[in-house]
Amino acid sequence: MPNLSRNANFVREKVMAHNRYFEESIPLIASENVISPLQREMLNSDFNGRYAEGWVGHRYYQGNRFVDEVETRGMELARRLFGCSFADLRPISGTVANMAVLFGLTNPGDTIATPALADGAHISTAKFGAVGMRGVNTINYPFDTERMNIDIDGAIKMIREKKPKVSLFGMSLFLFPAPLKELSEAFIETGTTVWYDGAHVLGLIAGKKFQAPLSEGAHVMTASTHKTFPGPNHGIILANPRDEEMEKALKRGVFPGVTSSHHLHEMAALCIALDEMQKFGRRYASQIVKNSKALAQSLYDRGFGVLAADYGFTESHTLAVNVQNLGGGSSCAEALEKANIVVNKNMLPGDESSVHPSGLRLGTQEVTHLGMKEGEMSDIASFFERLLIRKENIGSVRADVIRFKRRFRKLKYCYGENYPAYKFEHFLR
Repeated sequence: MPNLSRNANFVREKVMAHNRYFEESIPLIASENVISPLQREMLNSDFNGRYAEGWVGHRYYQGNRFVDEVETRGMELARRLFGCSFADLRPISGTVANMAVLFGLTNPGDTIATPALADGAHISTAKFGAVGMRGVNTINYPFDTERMNIDIDGAIKMIREKKPKVSLFGMSLFLFPAPLKELSEAFIETGTTVWYDGAHVLGLIAGKKFQAPLSEGAHVMTASTHKTFPGPNHGIILANPRDEEMEKALKRGVFPGVTSSHHLHEMAALCIALDEMQKFGRRYASQIVKNSKALAQSLYDRGFGVLAADYGFTESHTLAVNVQNLGGGSSCAEALEKANIVVNKNMLPGDESSVHPSGLRLGTQEVTHLGMKEGEMSDIASFFERLLIRKENIGSVRADVIRFKRRFRKLKYCYGENYPAYKFEHFLR
């Protein structure tokens, strides 16, 4: 091994420490996942340092023969998997995909309808996010806090009265399918373009376990590709455009709108993920939802304030827990982190502060990817109870979490099943 500088050693050791921490932890962040070894191979390929500006077959750089072949195959896989006519694999994240759609389909001063942040929307829809930076005005759908979903009658009335240019659906706290079918008449009557942000539920959509937005009235769907869809940290746009002009506008929104290089190594890994989801996606998505419901019920039975209890808690990978009476979201998330349980604090309806919210957001997609099933959800709930309700010693709970996790460090539902999920490759010899 060559001699490394102090700085290089520092970075390498911290990355290894991070891997060890997650190897010994229960990962329940709803927006994260781990990827297959074949995808990691793509990330380490020579695609990493190359450029392919423009559309397939119309690049501004030479040397893209094999890149074009890979990207073409990936678009074919995406169109087949999601049942759409258009797929763009170039956005480098879900938010960049959102920005591309904003640039392609709106102008400054236009009005779009979105969920409110406190009701679970993503920050890219806020005035201080991508929507605001585009200069677009927003109106928020009425929200049913009991059902944790958009109020259908209120939304129909709002769409008909306000006639937004674009109606955006999709959440960061996404428990139940959006009521696209129920709102379809209002969409048609007003001519609004329907946009669905499927970042959190893309894998569930691919696995036929949530909803099919592009068959239920949406014209375009954006997403990140590393949540319930267990791919690289990248983005995607999928669409059934109204016409050729909309398709051109979406393409222009991506390039030259918001990207130059589209991170070819991630694009190649995404192609692998698309193929893996065709093969493993239905089983994977089904188990994710089973695990979410089981974890929600187990926490509820132990006295936790899991939202939407009267409506089955969730139909996705996510559940929301009100922990205001246990110290609030910030305090609980920090205590759980010290015990090697990784969650995030989250705003719930009625909250005004994102720094000190009342809730926790939990996601089961990564623990499912590691092979956990319903029985393990009860074990996880018991750790929450011991730490947050019984106030047991953090060190004691942490030791039991580490022992528990030793059985679940290898990947399922992908090429390379039983490969260590958090393996750190030692490239230096």
